[in-house]
Amino acid sequence: MTRYGLRARVITLTLAPTLIIGLLLSAFFSFNRYHDLETQVITTGTSIIEPLAIASEQGMAEQNRESVRRLISYAHRKNSEIVRSIAVFDDQHELFVTSNFHPSFESLMFSKDEPIPALGSSELFDNTLILRTPIISETQLINHGQPNTDQALGYIAIELDLSSLRLQQYQEIFSAGLVLIMGLGLSGFFAFRLMHDVTRPITYMKNMVDRIRRGHLDVRIEGKMHGELDSLKNGINAMAVSLSEYHVEMQHSIDQATSDLRETLEQLEIQNVELDIAKKRAQEAARVKSEFLANMSHELRTPLNGVIGFTRQMLKTQLSNGQIDYLQTIERSANNLLNIINDILDFSKLEAGKLALENIPFEFQESLEQVVNLQATSAHEKGLELTLKVDPKIPAGVIGDPLRIQQILTNLVGNSIKFTERGNIDIGVELRSQNEDAVELQFTVRDTGIGISERQQAQLFQAFSQADASISRRYGGTGLGLVITQKLVGQMGGEISLTSRLHQGSTFWFTLRLNITDMPMTDLLDTDCLAQKRLLLIEPNMQAASITQQSLTQEGLIITYRSVMPDNSEPYDYVLLNLSPNQTHEKELLDSWIRRAFAMSPNVIVGTPSTELALAEQLMKTYDIHCITKPISRKKLLQTLITHQSPTLIAAPVETQYEEKVPLKVMAVDDNPANLKLITALLEERVDSVISCSNGLKAVKEAERQKFDIILMDIQMPQMDGVTACSQIKKTALNANTPVIAVTAHAMSGERDRLLEAGMDDYLTKPIEEHVLQQVLVHWSPLTQHTEVDKISLPQSEPSLHSDTKPEHKDMIIDWQIALKQAANKPDLAKDMLKMLVDFIPEVYVVVEQAIEEEKYDMDELIHVVHKLHGSCSYSGVPRLKSICATIEKALRSGSSVEDIEPELFELQDEMDKVKATANLYITET
Repeated sequence: MTRYGLRARVITLTLAPTLIIGLLLSAFFSFNRYHDLETQVITTGTSIIEPLAIASEQGMAEQNRESVRRLISYAHRKNSEIVRSIAVFDDQHELFVTSNFHPSFESLMFSKDEPIPALGSSELFDNTLILRTPIISETQLINHGQPNTDQALGYIAIELDLSSLRLQQYQEIFSAGLVLIMGLGLSGFFAFRLMHDVTRPITYMKNMVDRIRRGHLDVRIEGKMHGELDSLKNGINAMAVSLSEYHVEMQHSIDQATSDLRETLEQLEIQNVELDIAKKRAQEAARVKSEFLANMSHELRTPLNGVIGFTRQMLKTQLSNGQIDYLQTIERSANNLLNIINDILDFSKLEAGKLALENIPFEFQESLEQVVNLQATSAHEKGLELTLKVDPKIPAGVIGDPLRIQQILTNLVGNSIKFTERGNIDIGVELRSQNEDAVELQFTVRDTGIGISERQQAQLFQAFSQADASISRRYGGTGLGLVITQKLVGQMGGEISLTSRLHQGSTFWFTLRLNITDMPMTDLLDTDCLAQKRLLLIEPNMQAASITQQSLTQEGLIITYRSVMPDNSEPYDYVLLNLSPNQTHEKELLDSWIRRAFAMSPNVIVGTPSTELALAEQLMKTYDIHCITKPISRKKLLQTLITHQSPTLIAAPVETQYEEKVPLKVMAVDDNPANLKLITALLEERVDSVISCSNGLKAVKEAERQKFDIILMDIQMPQMDGVTACSQIKKTALNANTPVIAVTAHAMSGERDRLLEAGMDDYLTKPIEEHVLQQVLVHWSPLTQHTEVDKISLPQSEPSLHSDTKPEHKDMIIDWQIALKQAANKPDLAKDMLKMLVDFIPEVYVVVEQAIEEEKYDMDELIHVVHKLHGSCSYSGVPRLKSICATIEKALRSGSSVEDIEPELFELQDEMDKVKATANLYITET
């Protein structure tokens, strides 16, 4: 009903009841009248047939057909308007007499198979009614009281015509329908009259409301109306008056608001101009700050490096104790100032989002031990125990930025040492999760220091602020360490937080996700000889003892722990005596402990605090013992333990002389002259023939001219990269099946699979290790298919346990030990490669200078030159210059502009000057 208007509703609600009631009544009365007429006909027929049955008794008994015919003929004539035919049948169902001819007397008869019924019956058809009544003798009824069908004389059948009856019935139905239609007509008339009186005013009012809605607020509803309609009319008129008044008031408010908005927009326009001016001033200030930081980096770091370098040089000369103390104070102060400058520069880079992270493989535990060893002196000077516990399930080799991870740990450990007066500084690393490619690690640094209140914790990660002003005055610092740490952790995809209670210590923790590498990071030790060996561990500190005991137990040793030197003399294979940094060690007491230790074992190892180096030297001169600096490095401890067990390193020797060369023809391809010279020198010692190519195009041409047994292919080269060159070589007739070995500095876990899918046969990482190169030559040599591998001259000499090879020092200008190692321990080759680097520096200097001075410079040229310099640094023992080149190359490849890396370019120029000046000392040596 909701879809129809008021007019339709009035009509429907008015006519529907009339129609329903009229239909019900008409149907009821028509039905009754219909049946009454049929009943009346049956009654009339019965009143005719029953007297005839009685009157015909004598005629039937006497078989007087004439008398019976006269009776039925008279009855037929008298009722001819409804009677069609009257027939009398005897008891044998034979026609006795009839009033007229009937076309089918069988329809008037009872069934011949059944006896004549004792009572009359009727049978109704469409337009006829047949009545049958038996003719029974009256004497039989008197004598017996019940009609006897066996004695019936016959029966009479009358066929009545119902045509007039049907006509009368139809007339009755028509009359009922006519009355119904008249009723509906009257109802419709009254409904339309009601609609006219109700819907017309409502429609009129609807039209007026619609005009009011469209804004004609001056219109009003006129005319006389009755009842509720008049109230509705008055309400609509009142609403129109209110709307008109509201419209006037609203228009006034809009005019006022428009005026106010116009004034506000004018003020906003003025503010926007002022903000634009302020923005330009801020951008100019940021540019000035960047220039200032770049200049400060260049102007401050250069003299500071000179102060530090010449201080160290002077410390190597003959000096008095006072002069040594003064110079050490100068060096520490310069280093502290340099650290502050580095913190400010790192903070500025992090704020600008321009600090590039390295992604290189490194040995995880050794990297952490470097941090611990550097911080150990500060901790031991205060009498603090410093421990490192690494989850043994963590892989040895991971990929990430070791320098930044060390910086994070250094900041956290340095803070813990700064704010702790007694107790422990415990560093722990746990494996949270691991998959095929990466591990998620959680680092914790726990101390027993002064703690941090909840109010002070909210200020920890704010720049240039510390927990308390008084603490800042007492302990010093820039207030940037934790800010840089938090930003570095966030840039590496981790999170950092802390838990602390005032006067009870603090625990800082952070998480990192690092990729896994299968590359061997360090030489592996054969510790099978230590299995089931008994070791007495004497360690006053419970935490340090637990870590050492766990580390040794994993190698199969049987550990007996004591916090003090025992009085008994039970025999052991080893005695590890660790001295506490918070105690004064008297010579007499130490002598007594060492003598008792020798009484239990011939192998005595003493762990001394990092502040007791002089004591360690004195003990080793006095006794046949080994001294290890605390915190104890796991690798150094195992090396010391297996020293007396004829240990064997599972690694290649540092330098091996090959008695005879393998009959192979090898082609080496690299665009970096230093890399190419080194790999050529290594190959010439091992194979008969070596062909060198400086780019991929030359390599393809050589492959078309002659057959090679093995090809070593660099990946990143100008004109044609290594993958494309490999594909072209595989298409040549001579070298279609020649193994091509990729040589790349990328160490990601998926890099090997990518190169193998691209067509390479194997994978080598830079810098190339001699033993790895030898294994590759043996594996891919055609001789291995016909000759047993053990017949080829492989390195068999045992390396020295006390190798002179040192870890790469990031702060050294030239690390000659690293240069020797990268040049296969050949001093002449190392000098040549360093000289090639120095000769290439002026060309790099010119390119960098042009990039800084020119607004639009070819970035590809700058990237190529920096990449080439980076490759040369990898084989020349210049860690700082290599690190700067890696930072600049990564920034350039990520889309940074020259302006973004201008401080790093100044630093690169500065470092190249230092390398040139320092390299002369090594190149001119004889």
